[in-house]
Amino acid sequence: MDTTDLCYLSALELRTLYQKREVSPVEVTGAVLSRIDRLNPSINAFITVTPELALRQARAAEGAYAKKEFPPLLAGIPASLKDLTPTKGIRTTRGSLVYKDWVPDFDAPIVERLYAAGGVMLGKTNTPEMGWKGDSGNRIVGPTHNPWKLGRTAGGSSGGAAAAVASGLGPLAQGTDGAGSIRIPASFCGLYGLKPSWGLIPQYPASVVELLSHIGPITRTVRDAALMLTVMAGADPRDRLSLPVQTDFLSAMEGSIAGLRVAWSPDLGYAAIDPEVREIAAAAARRFGELGCHVEEAHPGVQDPWDFVNLIWASAFAGLYLHNLNEVRDLIDPGLLAVMEQGQRFSAAELASAYTRRNDYYHNWRAFMQNYDFMLTPTLPVTAFTAGDDHPARIDGRPTTYLGWTAFTYPFDVTGQPAATLPCGFASNRLPVGLHIVGRWRDDITVLRASAAFEALAPWANARPPTDPGVA
Repeated sequence: MDTTDLCYLSALELRTLYQKREVSPVEVTGAVLSRIDRLNPSINAFITVTPELALRQARAAEGAYAKKEFPPLLAGIPASLKDLTPTKGIRTTRGSLVYKDWVPDFDAPIVERLYAAGGVMLGKTNTPEMGWKGDSGNRIVGPTHNPWKLGRTAGGSSGGAAAAVASGLGPLAQGTDGAGSIRIPASFCGLYGLKPSWGLIPQYPASVVELLSHIGPITRTVRDAALMLTVMAGADPRDRLSLPVQTDFLSAMEGSIAGLRVAWSPDLGYAAIDPEVREIAAAAARRFGELGCHVEEAHPGVQDPWDFVNLIWASAFAGLYLHNLNEVRDLIDPGLLAVMEQGQRFSAAELASAYTRRNDYYHNWRAFMQNYDFMLTPTLPVTAFTAGDDHPARIDGRPTTYLGWTAFTYPFDVTGQPAATLPCGFASNRLPVGLHIVGRWRDDITVLRASAAFEALAPWANARPPTDPGVA
């Protein structure tokens, strides 16, 4: 097996090979680190690489396999962490000039869990400042490029994570998602991205948008995501809102989806979408009929929640530097600064009203989903736009805003329902298109099961971006 093939193996394939002693964690980690050295200068997936730590953890995993012990779930598996996530002794920039030299003295709960599970930490992946937009450009290292076509965005805010996995720079990556930030880059990069139920994975410190933000995996296969979710999920006292769930998601997700009721909506009744993307996603949705599902077009009958989502989002960012904004103003991304200044103009009463509307919105979705086991939509309305842009200028002739263009993803950060994106084809520009699977409240198992069923029907993991993608 050549080193490129080695770098594209799934986490579960690596575990099997490690157990058979056919390859070693040190060999795999060395191959991935060499690939990072070669590709990261053009793709810009990593802000910080940690080769010494990675090789030390790989050697420890190799020792565990040599002793024929039953190693932890992620022993020897290369993985990356988003640079919003604090890591003890490792620079964590948050994509911000304000934090560009911050070296935390603690690990976030998920970092502790990934280390305890034997994961090999490759480094910290690129993100826009504080995760504010759907592209991963920032003023520290610039944007992350899409491995399928340099010059196009890998998405955001977990764009570095997705670009790394798509490029064979580790099979597992951690992302965060407050308006689509796992699903946007996973869709743009042709990967599987899971936003679990809100609170399933603990966050500490809390996100800027605490009541919208989720943590989840970005992987090439569904089962790798289930493996990673098993390690990361469960309550932690540092996150007072985290859920006490201990589940082997890898085992629980097995089973047929035949007979399940599925709603398909190409636009949720209001969203702008590129016609070609719409047709590719619609064709993929119809294929669930081949899996024995009862698929029908249905819309939830709700209004676009962007106005109150924007109010909550902008208010949260306005509070970030409430008392010292003038001191750090010149260090903040101009686009983010505009969002903060907008948030300062909202009143506390308007914010309280937005949360009331959010609650009503959740119950409307809850009532709609009583008729369906899961729902399908396009993940995004367009394929990847120019790297570094805050958002696409227009979609099917309609102007867009900094996150308002992600009309299929932010509704489910509002409701907290589990949602995943999976690859379902390529547009004529040879860029990936994603299909969005949305589950009922806290029904992550059905989302994983439906994802795995589609993956078996239309596998995507062997599709690799060009080694040296051309500039758009």
